[in-house]
Amino acid sequence: MDIVREAQKYEDTIHFEIGQPDLNPSLKVKKALQKAVEDNRFSYTESLGLIELRNKISTMYKKNYNVDIEPQRILLTPGTSGAFLIAYTLTLKYKQNLGLSDPSYPCYKNFANMLDINPCFMNIDKSSNYELTVEHLKKENIQALQISSPSNPTGNLYSKENLEQMISYCKEKDISFISDELYHGLTYEQNAHTALEFSDDVFVINGFSKYYCMPGMRLGWIVVPKNLSREAEKIAQNIFISAPTLSQYAAIEAFDDKYLSSIKNTFKERRDYLYDELSTIFEIDAKPDGAFYLWANISKYSDDSFAFAKELLENIHVATTPGIDFGSNKTNQYIRFAYTRDIEHMKEGIKRLKEYLSK
Repeated sequence: MDIVREAQKYEDTIHFEIGQPDLNPSLKVKKALQKAVEDNRFSYTESLGLIELRNKISTMYKKNYNVDIEPQRILLTPGTSGAFLIAYTLTLKYKQNLGLSDPSYPCYKNFANMLDINPCFMNIDKSSNYELTVEHLKKENIQALQISSPSNPTGNLYSKENLEQMISYCKEKDISFISDELYHGLTYEQNAHTALEFSDDVFVINGFSKYYCMPGMRLGWIVVPKNLSREAEKIAQNIFISAPTLSQYAAIEAFDDKYLSSIKNTFKERRDYLYDELSTIFEIDAKPDGAFYLWANISKYSDDSFAFAKELLENIHVATTPGIDFGSNKTNQYIRFAYTRDIEHMKEGIKRLKEYLSK
């Protein structure tokens, strides 16, 4: 956040640091929001969320993954942040261990710390395509596992075979399996697999911030095992009562396939451009499978990712995210680029980077 705040000081900052889309949601979403306002939809919904929206999400799972998810298992949350709190509260007790990859999204460990849960980190790198595997799990004493696919910060996608193997292992060892699937939809060469394809006893988290281009609407969801639906509802009632009502009514119209296809194509074009350009400047472990991030190795320029990110911002007004935000496993050697701005914007950033680093 220090880099984000500092970047606002310069009018000509090129933004590679912010992980939110610059694209608008479907026009249908805007019209639904406007109608909800006109209809005075300002009261709470039930804690599970609007049944109309949960039905839409259930239909999406059937259409996209061919899995049947009862709407009663779907709970709408204030962003995915609310979903993580529910998942961790349902699966872990005081001082139990949550398995996480290093690098990974920093809020996982922050939520764990808030709940007095121990984050237990397992190092990943390009040798496993930045995927955790059963071999990682065998070395740790964990009671729950959190993965993300596609992931932040590396953009890697978990393979079907690996997902199935890990879920089977976790079931055998009584380890709760939590899958963050927020970037589903934003995959470019292959489709993502949901953990729900392999088990009904997993916890799956998703939301409307990324693929659906609704970050400020603060709306996510969690799918829980059927026997825990009522417990999840009780937790939600106590933490946040219900997800934002206007956002829920707007999201009913978010599943606009034609429009979402254009969103995906736009981000693929941006990824291809940025990957090709950054590969001439930095070492890139792998072309990202999904999301909208590139994980760039800066070791030929610096061994301090935070200092390097500050240097780029102060000297050429190019904002990136230092790798140390995502863990301690060689993250001092990496910075993250987000391709959440248009190609013309990124071109100026690439020009500045090439000129500066060539000196």
